[in-house]
This record gives sequence, structure tokens and C-alpha cells, in this order.
Amino acid sequence: MSDETPICSAKGCRTAAVWVLAWNNPKVHTPERRKTWLACEEHREHLSQFLGVRGFLKDVVRFEEWRAAEEAGA
Repeated sequence: MSDETPICSAKGCRTAAVWVLAWNNPKVHTPERRKTWLACEEHREHLSQFLGVRGFLKDVVRFEEWRAAEEAGA
């Protein structure tokens, strides 16, 4: 991720993201692989449900925590 302000992944939304939704599609990705969508407060639940219904959602973490964990692992 870059230093630019993260933007929500919901279609048409330009609001700053505060959540990271980590997911993977088990038919396509290895179990440890994590793809991410970013979400604002308004779209967190909707995007989580979309991924959850499909069995893809693995974790929902505040953006600051996700970034800190990435920086610690770098």
C-alpha cells in the first residue's frame, strides 16, 4: 500500500477507508494468500456480507492495525 489516502473499495465510493477486509477465494488462491478490499464505515458491513456469503472473508481489521502489522513484517 502507498502513503496516499486509502479509498473505500465499494463501487463509486470515494470516502477514506478505515477497514481492511482480508479474503481469499479457495478455488483460486492458496489457503495462506490474502487479497484485500478497503472499506469506509458505511460500506464495511455490506462488503463483509458480500464476501462472507461466498465463504471468502477471513478477517476484518482497522486500517491502522493492518498497516502497522505490514510495516512490522517488512
